[in-house]
Amino acid sequence: MEEYLQLFKSETDFYNQIVLGSLLPENIWRSLPHVCRTWLRNYVAGVLVYSITGFLWCFYIYYLKRDVYLRGDAIPSMKTMVLHVKASMRSLPWFAALPTFSEYAVENGWTKCFSRISEVGWFAYLVYIMAYIVFVEFVTYWIHRKLHDIKPLYRYLHAQHHSYNKQHKLSPLAGMALHPLDGLAQGAPHTIALFLVPTHLTTHLTITFFGAIWTANIHDCIDEKLWPIMGGGYHMIHHLSNRHNYGLYTIWMDWMFGTLSHPMSDGTKPN
Repeated sequence: MEEYLQLFKSETDFYNQIVLGSLLPENIWRSLPHVCRTWLRNYVAGVLVYSITGFLWCFYIYYLKRDVYLRGDAIPSMKTMVLHVKASMRSLPWFAALPTFSEYAVENGWTKCFSRISEVGWFAYLVYIMAYIVFVEFVTYWIHRKLHDIKPLYRYLHAQHHSYNKQHKLSPLAGMALHPLDGLAQGAPHTIALFLVPTHLTTHLTITFFGAIWTANIHDCIDEKLWPIMGGGYHMIHHLSNRHNYGLYTIWMDWMFGTLSHPMSDGTKPN
């Protein structure tokens, strides 16, 4: 068992080496305890994913494709985007704690994670991925919905994110502009799934960081019309109405539980 758990630690050491070894002097991070290195790697990777994705997305849709996807009056001001970045930078150190705890739990054998796809076979691997995503989608939907329904949770946690309640107040940089506890609550299903669904560690980490990219997508206010994807048009309705489209990756949970509202042709109002 000890040798098997060492495989997980070797994996996380490898990822630490890739990220930290490429960006920081070795004497800064090598002396840190393993769990601190893991947190630092997740934090640095999170800042990079957020910054590169968000700024490139904004540059493309607001400047290279100005007035193609959005009208000029729907484009947020520079001041608004700076507020998004400031709020995100305050929260990202806390958000990095969640995948760090996940990896710590995996390394100590507390989860159902497996290290190699060959351990379960490709068919089981694909089934487990689908089960993992369905679980995350279902639990995230209900956590997000309850952050609205339970007034103290909304007032003290989720309202910060919903201060961006107009089209010109949203941008791809707003996806991480959350109260730290709000972000941890909505990210927790990825960690909880590890204890319930057999999950490939690298796949889990990939999906977790893909979620950071996804938040940029659903805050760009563009109505992609790619059923059943929860695109920017659907999520913009969520910010405008405060009561529809709580889902994460797809519209299925909103359809199942009666909270789905489709964008109209102009992509700005619920039907």
